[in-house]
Amino acid sequence: MGEKVFLALLTLWAFSSPFVPASCDGLVRINLKKNKLDSNLLRAARTVARENICLQGRGLQQSLGDSNMDFVSLKNFMDARYYGKISIGTPPQNFTVVFDTGSSNLWVPSLKCYFSIACFLHSRYRSGQSCSYRMNGKSSKISYGIGLVSGFLSQDHVRIGNLIIKDHVFTEVKKESNPILLLATFDGILGLGFQEISAGGIPPIWQPMIEQNLIEEQVFSFWLNRNVEDTDGGEIVFGGVDPQHFKGNHTFVPVTRKGYWQFELGDFVIGNESTGVCSTGCDAIMDSGTSMLAGPTSAVTQINHAIGAQGIVSVECKEVVSEHGLRMFELLTNESQAHNVCGHIGLCSLDGAINMGIESVLDRRSGEGSSSGYDALCKKRRKTAVCSACQMAVVWMQKQLKRNQTRDRILKYVDELCERVPNPMRESAVNCDQISSMPDVSFRIGSKDFRLAPDQYIIKLEQGDTTICLSGFVPLDVRPPGAPLWILGDVFMGAYHTAFDFGNLRIGFAEAA
Repeated sequence: MGEKVFLALLTLWAFSSPFVPASCDGLVRINLKKNKLDSNLLRAARTVARENICLQGRGLQQSLGDSNMDFVSLKNFMDARYYGKISIGTPPQNFTVVFDTGSSNLWVPSLKCYFSIACFLHSRYRSGQSCSYRMNGKSSKISYGIGLVSGFLSQDHVRIGNLIIKDHVFTEVKKESNPILLLATFDGILGLGFQEISAGGIPPIWQPMIEQNLIEEQVFSFWLNRNVEDTDGGEIVFGGVDPQHFKGNHTFVPVTRKGYWQFELGDFVIGNESTGVCSTGCDAIMDSGTSMLAGPTSAVTQINHAIGAQGIVSVECKEVVSEHGLRMFELLTNESQAHNVCGHIGLCSLDGAINMGIESVLDRRSGEGSSSGYDALCKKRRKTAVCSACQMAVVWMQKQLKRNQTRDRILKYVDELCERVPNPMRESAVNCDQISSMPDVSFRIGSKDFRLAPDQYIIKLEQGDTTICLSGFVPLDVRPPGAPLWILGDVFMGAYHTAFDFGNLRIGFAEAA
């Protein structure tokens, strides 16, 4: 989703051609192969995501309860790790695509993409060379955090493994607006989300698989091989799950909102202590198009503190604690005034929402086409920092109050966390020698805790003779009344085999084999 915000770059290859022999169990398997991580692409992903949030205005401050929420438009794919070969047309034309559960469209560059350098560096679809091509011609535009891709719709046969999906509608891209696509190792995107978030309302690729009776079970599943020494990256399976890929049974939870593979998350725990972030509920989205674990800044700051990750000193957070800490403590210990503490002290509106301010038409016009327009817009967004800092501090205080800590100890703890706020512009580095002493973290899904050990959520990058260790957590915030949101990428999916059951609208997790 998203920034589609980090990492273990994996490439889906269907041998030297996109065809894989059918198996006796009715499953269609596509082998995965790994690529090495690239810190430059990771850094580019973070930069693009942050700039996009500023420029969009809404960013990820939208509530997921709002039908206008557009998580797809924040995805940048620069840290996407799954690539696979598909083919389009007859005879088949091969393309490398990101298999992305956080979006729903299929697009590849068109031969008619004349004015984008990125197109010339990737495989391009040639409709005139396919005897199964059918003209559509409707214009198509898809916005991602990485930029805009636009073109027109076409129909042709799409082959994934040994499956042939006939007359599938996809986008031939004529323009890729962001030069960062020059760095991309993929040609296009194959979305595996729901039709509700598809540009143009085009059904995702798995829907015609059902209609054309191509798969026995309405399920696809991911297994990722996390052995860094093994070149085998794992498999994506259509038509069910492979029992050799997981241990025990899957824990299934319902999809709570069709569009994304979204479900309710019960809690996020560091060691054996709840962070308090999900005390009133959290939402989570499974996103194979990103490598990181993105979550509320208040939770990511707590994990930073626990693992000694580098962060930045939040001036706003420090100011809130210094100037209002005592008053916040008093309100939180007074049951009649504990609701919306930040509203009571005037740092947020009384309904708990962040006041984004009103931008006049004159302000917008004066900023168009100038660098000052970008600066002004980001400054307006930064005005919400004090309210956000207050809301984070409240969560941290509530956690310590439940542990019966003293007032002074609570204020000292919150002040320490203000120095560990994750920097949205760069990764949070940790000491590689300290990984074994770091705590486990757990996500409560359904009635079960899904635990990640430090060596599973810490990312190792090789730069020459040096190993760099980074936290797999990045900040992501939504504005009330939306529940706190988590995006679970391949850091989580590598530890837990994930089954996407579109027949029963549910998602299943089991320990990966």
